[in-house]
Amino acid sequence: MVVQGTVSASLFRRLYSSKSVTTRISNMLIDKVGTKAVCVGRNYEKHAKEMGAQVTSTKGDPILFIKPTSSYIRGDSPILLPVGAQVHHEVELGVVIGKRAKLVSVDEAIGFVAGYVCCIDVTARNWQAKAKSEGTPWTISKGCDTFLPMSDLIPAQKVPNPRNLDLWLKVNGNMKQSGNTKDMIFSIEELISYTSKFMTLYEGDLLLTGTPEGVGPLEDNDIVEAGLGELTSIKFSCQRMSS
Repeated sequence: MVVQGTVSASLFRRLYSSKSVTTRISNMLIDKVGTKAVCVGRNYEKHAKEMGAQVTSTKGDPILFIKPTSSYIRGDSPILLPVGAQVHHEVELGVVIGKRAKLVSVDEAIGFVAGYVCCIDVTARNWQAKAKSEGTPWTISKGCDTFLPMSDLIPAQKVPNPRNLDLWLKVNGNMKQSGNTKDMIFSIEELISYTSKFMTLYEGDLLLTGTPEGVGPLEDNDIVEAGLGELTSIKFSCQRMSS
Protein backbone atom coordinates (compact mmCIF):
# COMPACT_ATOMS: atom_id res chain seq x y z
CA MET A 1 0.00 0.00 0.00
CA VAL A 2 1.42 3.39 -0.95
CA VAL A 3 2.24 5.59 2.02
CA GLN A 4 0.88 9.10 1.59
CA GLY A 5 2.59 12.33 2.60
CA THR A 6 5.93 14.00 2.05
CA VAL A 7 9.18 12.78 3.57
CA SER A 8 12.44 14.59 2.90
CA ALA A 9 15.23 12.56 1.34
CA SER A 10 17.60 13.36 4.22
CA LEU A 11 15.06 12.26 6.84
CA PHE A 12 14.36 9.11 4.87
CA ARG A 13 18.04 8.21 4.76
CA ARG A 14 18.28 8.63 8.55
CA LEU A 15 15.18 6.54 9.16
CA TYR A 16 16.43 3.63 7.08
CA SER A 17 20.21 3.90 7.45
CA SER A 18 20.32 0.90 9.78
CA LYS A 19 18.29 -1.36 7.49
CA SER A 20 19.49 -3.56 4.66
CA VAL A 21 19.83 -2.14 1.16
CA THR A 22 16.95 -4.33 -0.05
CA THR A 23 14.62 -3.12 2.72
CA ARG A 24 15.58 0.50 2.20
CA ILE A 25 15.06 0.35 -1.57
CA SER A 26 11.73 -1.41 -1.18
CA ASN A 27 10.57 1.31 1.19
CA MET A 28 11.86 4.03 -1.15
CA LEU A 29 9.61 2.66 -3.88
CA ILE A 30 6.65 2.53 -1.53
CA ASP A 31 7.18 6.04 -0.18
CA LYS A 32 8.09 7.50 -3.57
CA VAL A 33 11.08 9.41 -2.19
CA GLY A 34 13.88 10.46 -4.50
CA THR A 35 13.28 7.77 -7.12
CA LYS A 36 12.49 7.90 -10.81
CA ALA A 37 11.27 5.42 -13.37
CA VAL A 38 13.19 5.42 -16.64
CA CYS A 39 11.44 3.36 -19.32
CA VAL A 40 12.45 2.03 -22.72
CA GLY A 41 10.11 1.75 -25.68
CA ARG A 42 10.13 -0.81 -28.50
CA ASN A 43 12.63 -3.12 -26.85
CA TYR A 44 10.94 -6.27 -28.18
CA GLU A 45 10.80 -6.63 -31.96
CA LYS A 46 7.34 -8.24 -32.11
CA HIS A 47 5.85 -5.51 -29.92
CA ALA A 48 7.45 -2.82 -32.07
CA LYS A 49 5.88 -4.42 -35.13
CA GLU A 50 2.43 -4.69 -33.53
CA MET A 51 2.62 -0.96 -32.79
CA GLY A 52 3.36 -0.23 -36.44
CA ALA A 53 6.98 0.77 -35.88
CA GLN A 54 9.55 0.14 -38.58
CA VAL A 55 12.08 -2.46 -37.44
CA THR A 56 15.52 -2.38 -39.06
CA SER A 57 18.57 -4.62 -38.82
CA THR A 58 20.51 -1.88 -37.00
CA LYS A 59 19.73 -1.31 -33.33
CA GLY A 60 20.24 2.45 -33.15
CA ASP A 61 19.75 3.88 -29.66
CA PRO A 62 17.18 2.97 -27.01
CA ILE A 63 14.02 5.08 -26.85
CA LEU A 64 13.73 6.41 -23.30
CA PHE A 65 10.92 8.13 -21.44
CA ILE A 66 10.05 8.86 -17.81
CA LYS A 67 7.10 7.86 -15.65
CA PRO A 68 6.52 10.03 -12.55
CA THR A 69 6.65 8.58 -9.05
CA SER A 70 2.98 9.57 -8.63
CA SER A 71 2.15 6.74 -11.04
CA TYR A 72 3.53 4.06 -8.68
CA ILE A 73 1.02 1.73 -7.01
CA ARG A 74 1.37 -1.47 -5.03
CA GLY A 75 -0.87 -3.68 -2.96
CA ASP A 76 -4.60 -3.06 -2.94
CA SER A 77 -4.76 0.18 -4.93
CA PRO A 78 -6.81 -0.02 -8.17
CA ILE A 79 -5.60 1.02 -11.61
CA LEU A 80 -7.61 4.16 -12.38
CA LEU A 81 -8.78 4.53 -15.99
CA PRO A 82 -9.13 8.23 -16.90
CA VAL A 83 -12.22 9.50 -18.67
CA GLY A 84 -11.70 9.37 -22.44
CA ALA A 85 -8.59 7.19 -22.23
CA GLN A 86 -8.25 3.91 -24.09
CA VAL A 87 -6.01 2.22 -21.56
CA HIS A 88 -3.65 -0.64 -22.46
CA HIS A 89 -1.51 -3.02 -20.42
CA GLU A 90 2.22 -3.64 -20.96
CA VAL A 91 3.93 -6.15 -18.66
CA GLU A 92 7.62 -5.43 -18.06
CA LEU A 93 10.67 -6.45 -16.07
CA GLY A 94 11.69 -3.59 -13.81
CA VAL A 95 15.33 -3.29 -12.77
CA VAL A 96 15.98 -1.59 -9.41
CA ILE A 97 19.26 0.29 -9.12
CA GLY A 98 21.27 -0.40 -5.96
CA LYS A 99 23.87 2.36 -6.01
CA ARG A 100 24.77 5.57 -7.82
CA ALA A 101 25.55 4.92 -11.48
CA LYS A 102 27.06 7.47 -13.86
CA LEU A 103 28.95 6.71 -17.09
CA VAL A 104 28.77 3.00 -16.37
CA SER A 105 30.23 0.56 -18.89
CA VAL A 106 28.20 -2.37 -20.21
CA ASP A 107 30.59 -4.83 -18.57
CA GLU A 108 30.16 -3.38 -15.07
CA ALA A 109 26.47 -2.46 -15.33
CA ILE A 110 24.98 -5.58 -13.74
CA GLY A 111 26.88 -4.78 -10.54
CA PHE A 112 24.64 -1.75 -10.02
CA VAL A 113 21.45 -3.83 -9.85
CA ALA A 114 19.88 -4.38 -6.42
CA GLY A 115 16.92 -6.41 -7.63
CA TYR A 116 13.93 -6.74 -9.89
CA VAL A 117 10.20 -6.06 -9.87
CA CYS A 118 7.29 -7.04 -12.08
CA CYS A 119 5.70 -3.91 -13.51
CA ILE A 120 2.80 -2.96 -15.74
CA ASP A 121 3.48 0.07 -17.93
CA VAL A 122 -0.13 1.25 -18.15
CA THR A 123 -0.66 3.45 -21.22
CA ALA A 124 -3.47 5.63 -22.55
CA ARG A 125 -3.03 4.41 -26.10
CA ASN A 126 -5.28 6.93 -27.86
CA TRP A 127 -3.56 9.82 -26.10
CA GLN A 128 -0.17 8.40 -27.05
CA ALA A 129 -1.25 7.99 -30.68
CA LYS A 130 -2.51 11.58 -30.81
CA ALA A 131 0.75 12.92 -29.38
CA LYS A 132 2.80 10.87 -31.84
CA SER A 133 0.74 12.10 -34.79
CA GLU A 134 1.25 15.70 -33.67
CA GLY A 135 4.95 15.24 -32.97
CA THR A 136 4.54 16.17 -29.31
CA PRO A 137 5.72 14.38 -26.15
CA TRP A 138 3.49 11.59 -24.87
CA THR A 139 4.25 11.94 -21.18
CA ILE A 140 0.60 12.24 -20.15
CA SER A 141 -0.30 8.97 -21.87
CA LYS A 142 2.26 7.14 -19.72
CA GLY A 143 2.27 9.22 -16.55
CA CYS A 144 -1.25 9.29 -15.11
CA ASP A 145 -1.77 8.41 -11.47
CA THR A 146 -1.70 4.62 -10.88
CA PHE A 147 -0.13 3.94 -14.31
CA LEU A 148 2.80 1.96 -12.84
CA PRO A 149 1.66 -1.02 -10.76
CA MET A 150 4.57 -3.05 -9.41
CA SER A 151 5.45 -6.04 -7.27
CA ASP A 152 7.62 -6.25 -4.19
CA LEU A 153 11.34 -6.17 -4.85
CA ILE A 154 13.09 -9.45 -5.62
CA PRO A 155 16.76 -9.26 -4.53
CA ALA A 156 19.21 -9.73 -7.40
CA GLN A 157 20.74 -12.83 -5.83
CA LYS A 158 17.38 -14.59 -6.12
CA VAL A 159 17.27 -14.00 -9.89
CA PRO A 160 20.19 -16.04 -11.26
CA ASN A 161 19.50 -15.25 -14.93
CA PRO A 162 17.50 -12.07 -15.58
CA ARG A 163 18.32 -12.47 -19.29
CA ASN A 164 16.00 -15.48 -19.47
CA LEU A 165 12.86 -14.62 -17.52
CA ASP A 166 9.33 -15.41 -18.60
CA LEU A 167 6.92 -12.45 -18.59
CA TRP A 168 3.17 -13.01 -18.56
CA LEU A 169 -0.02 -11.02 -18.14
CA LYS A 170 -3.65 -12.08 -17.86
CA VAL A 171 -6.87 -10.06 -18.02
CA ASN A 172 -9.84 -11.68 -16.28
CA GLY A 173 -7.97 -14.98 -16.29
CA ASN A 174 -7.20 -14.94 -20.02
CA MET A 175 -3.54 -14.91 -21.08
CA LYS A 176 -2.81 -11.76 -23.09
CA GLN A 177 0.97 -11.40 -22.99
CA SER A 178 3.63 -14.09 -22.84
CA GLY A 179 7.28 -13.38 -23.57
CA ASN A 180 10.83 -13.79 -22.37
CA THR A 181 13.56 -11.29 -21.56
CA LYS A 182 15.94 -13.14 -23.89
CA ASP A 183 14.07 -11.42 -26.74
CA MET A 184 15.05 -7.91 -25.65
CA ILE A 185 16.70 -5.81 -28.34
CA PHE A 186 18.81 -3.96 -25.75
CA SER A 187 20.03 -5.95 -22.75
CA ILE A 188 19.71 -4.84 -19.14
CA GLU A 189 23.41 -3.99 -19.12
CA GLU A 190 23.16 -1.94 -22.31
CA LEU A 191 20.17 -0.02 -20.98
CA ILE A 192 21.89 0.84 -17.70
CA SER A 193 25.05 1.92 -19.51
CA TYR A 194 23.20 4.01 -22.09
CA THR A 195 20.94 5.72 -19.56
CA SER A 196 23.86 6.55 -17.25
CA LYS A 197 25.51 8.54 -20.04
CA PHE A 198 22.79 11.16 -19.80
CA MET A 199 21.35 11.00 -16.29
CA THR A 200 22.69 9.76 -13.01
CA LEU A 201 20.91 6.69 -11.70
CA TYR A 202 20.48 6.57 -7.93
CA GLU A 203 19.74 3.88 -5.37
CA GLY A 204 16.05 3.03 -5.69
CA ASP A 205 15.68 4.23 -9.27
CA LEU A 206 13.65 1.96 -11.51
CA LEU A 207 14.48 0.99 -15.09
CA LEU A 208 11.63 -0.55 -17.09
CA THR A 209 12.99 -2.73 -19.89
CA GLY A 210 10.14 -2.89 -22.41
CA THR A 211 7.17 -5.14 -23.11
CA PRO A 212 6.65 -8.19 -25.33
CA GLU A 213 3.83 -8.41 -27.87
CA GLY A 214 0.17 -8.81 -26.95
CA VAL A 215 -0.62 -5.42 -25.44
CA GLY A 216 -4.32 -4.68 -25.27
CA PRO A 217 -7.15 -2.85 -23.53
CA LEU A 218 -8.13 -2.63 -19.88
CA GLU A 219 -11.76 -1.89 -19.03
CA ASP A 220 -13.75 -0.97 -15.94
CA ASN A 221 -13.86 -3.84 -13.40
CA ASP A 222 -11.19 -5.87 -15.22
CA ILE A 223 -8.80 -7.90 -13.09
CA VAL A 224 -5.25 -7.84 -14.42
CA GLU A 225 -2.56 -10.25 -13.23
CA ALA A 226 1.09 -10.28 -14.25
CA GLY A 227 4.26 -12.04 -13.24
CA LEU A 228 7.89 -12.97 -13.76
CA GLY A 229 7.79 -16.72 -14.27
CA GLU A 230 7.30 -18.34 -10.87
CA LEU A 231 9.28 -15.64 -9.03
CA THR A 232 6.49 -13.18 -8.33
CA SER A 233 3.06 -12.08 -9.46
CA ILE A 234 0.80 -9.07 -9.00
CA LYS A 235 -2.95 -8.59 -9.22
CA PHE A 236 -4.87 -5.34 -9.62
CA SER A 237 -8.44 -4.31 -10.32
CA CYS A 238 -9.34 -1.58 -12.81
CA GLN A 239 -11.71 1.27 -12.05
CA ARG A 240 -13.04 3.81 -14.55
CA MET A 241 -12.93 7.37 -13.22
CA SER A 242 -16.14 9.39 -13.38
CA SER A 243 -14.47 12.75 -13.97
